[in-house]
Amino acid sequence: MALTDIGLCARALVRLGAKPITSFDDGTTESDIAGILYAQARDALLSSYGWSFATAQAALNKLSEAPEADYDCAFQLPADYLRVLSAGSGGRGRGLHYRLYRDQLHANASDVTLTYIYAPDEETFPPYFDAALIARLVAEFCIPLTENTGRAEALIKIADQEYMKARQIDAQQDSPGRIEDFSLINVR
Repeated sequence: MALTDIGLCARALVRLGAKPITSFDDGTTESDIAGILYAQARDALLSSYGWSFATAQAALNKLSEAPEADYDCAFQLPADYLRVLSAGSGGRGRGLHYRLYRDQLHANASDVTLTYIYAPDEETFPPYFDAALIARLVAEFCIPLTENTGRAEALIKIADQEYMKARQIDAQQDSPGRIEDFSLINVR
């Protein structure tokens, strides 16, 4: 069952022993806290790992003004990017040396293909990520709602375990990485 942002927060609140919400504008303490903390917790969890379901590639738009120093060209980062995984040129998604500067990518290339993490719609999150996000939300909501730091510490450990499980599951959805250029292999 695909969950919305409200559904994810409601499940986290129920696990915490609080009342579920039906919107971020319910006017309750729970909805206020969920509304304040949800987006940051979601984006932090998405940014923390190269999730397969939240990875995208885009050809970046070259900006007319060149960077002040170090690189020849500046490119506009996508509006939905959370974290850059790699950048490439000439039809490749990696291998390019670059620097991020504000909302731009600087590189010595005429074209850039960016591989990055973005925030997909909550309804497309796989179940393993839902579980990790709900566990993280429970930990985030604990102190503001219960003021119980001991319980919050235990919930953070549970959230970390759910995060590790989710990473393991997600890592199995891709071909294993291989060493493409390694001097010791070339010597043999």
